[in-house]
Amino acid sequence: MLLFAVLGVAAVSAAGGQFIATTTAAVTDTASEIQPLPPVPQLLLDVERNQKAAETQRKDYTYHVHLEEQELAGNDRVKKTIVTDSESLNLRGVRINRVVARNGKPLTPDEAAKENERIDKEVAKDTERREKNQSKGESTDSRGDVLISASRILELGTFSNPRRVMLNGRPTIVVDFAGDPKAKTRNSAEGVIRDLVGTVWIDEQERSLARAQGHFLNDFKIGGGLVADVKKDSAFDASFIRINDQVWLPSEVTGHGKVRILLVSGFNGRIHLVTSDYRKFRTSSTIVAGGEIVAPDAPSASAMPTGPPPQKP
Repeated sequence: MLLFAVLGVAAVSAAGGQFIATTTAAVTDTASEIQPLPPVPQLLLDVERNQKAAETQRKDYTYHVHLEEQELAGNDRVKKTIVTDSESLNLRGVRINRVVARNGKPLTPDEAAKENERIDKEVAKDTERREKNQSKGESTDSRGDVLISASRILELGTFSNPRRVMLNGRPTIVVDFAGDPKAKTRNSAEGVIRDLVGTVWIDEQERSLARAQGHFLNDFKIGGGLVADVKKDSAFDASFIRINDQVWLPSEVTGHGKVRILLVSGFNGRIHLVTSDYRKFRTSSTIVAGGEIVAPDAPSASAMPTGPPPQKP
């Protein structure tokens, strides 16, 4: 999972949005400024390597996801608002969001049963796709989507203007990205990267992605338009938080844009997603019907500190 491959394809495909920054950055002190910045290619390779190494740790974490979607009519008037609360967890090697409430109301027993059926189908489908792609020698995320390597991203665009800032009290390297419209792509995911303009914030000490934002210069389709059709100027801004001095997990995402999913469901509006209640579970923990997580021994599950909240402008 690296930089724009996840944030551009996954976030925009799911919600199609222009994401507004929720964290602020300040220039570091003079002493830090004196230290030379690492070469951008090496920086990106370090991020790629560290994120792959951290994937095993991420599997042990679950957290709450609060998503608000505002569908817009003309003149940006809010036509409809949908609020969904979910638990993000790793089920049989696949990261899924299990819905527990809609518009503030817990799911009924029938709705919970349908949600469990949906999750079972989603996990089976993603597991099959992952095994198929990995059998071809492809590197994938937990859902089976093929990942774009750091070296390939460097071929699809240009990174520039590296600088050092403080983000949430930590030295952070910021780099701008502009896709190359003339770059030849091998699949639709690479086409997304090519049409992207944005910025990434990389934690300097841990070489992990702390924030990413960008917008799309052209319309683009995923799966030939069968999976998603995202319109020009859709954009995103997503931030991550360091948990328990161990792992970086999603923190906040906001957005605004237009997207059509599966040739049927169209969306034009804003989204705001916030994660909280980060918890770590040992592999002996069990997920039972209804989404409840049961740990056979008390020490195996504990609430984890979330760290300081993102700084507000």
